[in-house]
Amino acid sequence: MNALRLAVIGGGISGLSAAYRLRALLGQTAVIDLYEATDRLGGTLKGVDLAGTQLDVGAEAFLVRRPEVPALLTELGIASRMVHPGTLGPRILARGALEPMARPTLMGIPADPAVVAHLAEPADLALMTDEPRRPLEWIPGQDVSIGGLVAERFGRSVVDRSVDPMLSGVYSARADDLGLRAVLPALAARLDVGSSSLTAAVADLIGAASGDGPIFGAMAGGYQELVDTLVERSAATTHTGTIVTDIRRGDEGWLVDGTAYDGVVCALTAPAAARVLDSEPGVARPLSGVDISGSAVVAMAFGPDVVLPELSGVLVASDETVVRAKAFTFSSQKWPHLAGNGALVRASFGRFGAPVSDIDDDQLIDWATSDLSTVIGIWGGRGGLTPVDAVVQRWPAGLPRYGTGHADLVAELDSGRPRGLALAGATYNGVGVPACVGRAERAARQLVADLTD
Repeated sequence: MNALRLAVIGGGISGLSAAYRLRALLGQTAVIDLYEATDRLGGTLKGVDLAGTQLDVGAEAFLVRRPEVPALLTELGIASRMVHPGTLGPRILARGALEPMARPTLMGIPADPAVVAHLAEPADLALMTDEPRRPLEWIPGQDVSIGGLVAERFGRSVVDRSVDPMLSGVYSARADDLGLRAVLPALAARLDVGSSSLTAAVADLIGAASGDGPIFGAMAGGYQELVDTLVERSAATTHTGTIVTDIRRGDEGWLVDGTAYDGVVCALTAPAAARVLDSEPGVARPLSGVDISGSAVVAMAFGPDVVLPELSGVLVASDETVVRAKAFTFSSQKWPHLAGNGALVRASFGRFGAPVSDIDDDQLIDWATSDLSTVIGIWGGRGGLTPVDAVVQRWPAGLPRYGTGHADLVAELDSGRPRGLALAGATYNGVGVPACVGRAERAARQLVADLTD
């Protein structure tokens, strides 16, 4: 049998993970070409030099309690480079005050009015208290927006001040714009099997949650360590600065801009994948309907005279008006390995329906410093800040929006996937790094099965 020729389209974490897994499965004889439109690999895993410190300005952390990334780091031999946050936690900026996070919750959805009593309006607390006694009209298999469901059962202030801050940080979209079945499939499943109320369904899931030890992890030298290791171990021939315009079936296999391959992993954003796969309407049509949420990160370094609140960061309620940012990460306080380098802060802007593409870099930096001064002032500290260094990183096509019906769309794509073509990326089974790694592993295995069965 001749050596297999494979193409991976997209050089983010999904494409790199897929290329590595293909190499591990097929050995050194396989020809693996990796195409990336930009001049760098890593996608939203990107670090910058901020006043002499390497700081991630895209994805920052991964869930340790999901197995994909720890297992990959162990396999790559770099598990010792994994670090964890310190003991400080975040707060919620709501009604002009820095309030404790509501705990425990299911991505901000509480099961007990007491845990959101300091955040929610009195009328909504009463609504939530009465919720188990109100009829729940639920049709198994239906999909609804998370915000719509929680607002109807628990009240709008619970959505704005508990659910939105959690989901916006992960998905760059408000709860009203996210579908229950794709974002919280376990909750949808509880309702499908007949939970008597939203309260009961959420309480069951919170009670079933388990796990000890750290929740999050990161790389001591930033995500670039993982990117570089995947590039080396995949031994793929990388083609950066190469925009793929067409992927289609050929006489024997697949053609990537006319070059023949036995199989392809497409690890592009949904709009980009739809464009290059327009000869496959069963793939392109569903993908063309996926919206994209853009965002921007302003990374700032301050001198040792700047004293941040004793927190790991601040999430901002969606009905809060005293700042424009949606979240702050106090990186030098959240991550012990970054301590001692002055005050390092990430401010996040933009979400679905509220883009920041028309705001220039200088304005974003002004907003970030002004908003941070406001937060420090609320805490009781001194504002009037001027960063010693600041970097704006824009992610115009950062995340897909998992709207209502998204889970069905992914199921349709997976069931109709053409032989020899595998799909990877944040569009499908989760937007976090662990989910992307897991989907990439699955795509690689699917492709190998297609070509070797």
